[in-house]
Amino acid sequence: MKSIEAMADAIIQREGGFSDNPGDPGGATRFGVTLATLRRLGLDLTGDGKVDRRDLRKLDRKTARDIFIRDYYLRPRIDLLPEELRENVFDMYVNSGAQAVRLLQRLLGDMGHRVKVDGLIGPQTARAARLAAEEARGVIGDAYGIARRNYYYALADRRPRLRRFARRRDGGKGGWIRRAESFISPKYRLSDAEHARRVAAWA
Repeated sequence: MKSIEAMADAIIQREGGFSDNPGDPGGATRFGVTLATLRRLGLDLTGDGKVDRRDLRKLDRKTARDIFIRDYYLRPRIDLLPEELRENVFDMYVNSGAQAVRLLQRLLGDMGHRVKVDGLIGPQTARAARLAAEEARGVIGDAYGIARRNYYYALADRRPRLRRFARRRDGGKGGWIRRAESFISPKYRLSDAEHARRVAAWA
């Protein structure tokens, strides 16, 4: 079983260092931690009495890991989920917040389990996830990964300015899609031609 620390380190590796992409709704980030998160936590890393981009640039990997483990894994109770779902839901929670849990809850509903879609992991969601994992042993992880990929495509359908994250300039798979597919078995990943057909209407 992969440790929480290893999962958090993998997220930091995927997120990279400092980024301030004007098209990213999350704004400036370092290791995937946003300035808004630092402000919410009151992390004045420079000690100047305010939390700004200088604090974000000063953020180190250990602090980022601690934030992810505490606020994006333990606080939302991802530890209550079956093992084969944890890392993917954790990764998406960092990327999309409670939408990661709502996506799982909708998937569980599609699989016939009665779950309230509220973005919170409580006893009902945890129990449904365990039952679904038992019923679809070895498949629930792929099902969630596919649902995550579809979520990103649909988000880009609705919001053209976000399409750069789902499709590269050369037409290939963008970062969101590659990230979702990194959690999907190779046999369920889209070919380049299938991806091109999915985004053809964006032209």
